[in-house]
Amino acid sequence: MDSIPSARHARTPTSALTRLSDLSAPRQALVRLCQSIDYGQILDLRVRECEPVFDSGPTLLLDIKLDTECGIRREAELADFVLCSEVCRLLDRINDLKTGRIQRIEVRAGIPRRILLEAQLTGVQ
Repeated sequence: MDSIPSARHARTPTSALTRLSDLSAPRQALVRLCQSIDYGQILDLRVRECEPVFDSGPTLLLDIKLDTECGIRREAELADFVLCSEVCRLLDRINDLKTGRIQRIEVRAGIPRRILLEAQLTGVQ
């Protein structure tokens, strides 16, 4: 059985990747990181060749409510699950970025909700 290299996996349109198991290992790690944060932010995430890079480690900011118990997200215990639309959109943005930096990913309820990207101004004379 042929395996698909992760670089090819990274360039597959996200609409064709609907499950966690369809993702490369770095992309799965990003999804799991969002789940483990639950509420907070991922700062300064590097992207190289359409893959999140964790070797220099992004900074994590955790938003912790002190008046309630923190529980483990239900899907964090699942080996595989269907990706929500927000995760697919984040992965599409990573594909578009190719190589660069995501300044901030805002995570709410284990789901990436907003991102802040650096962009170059083009087409201005």
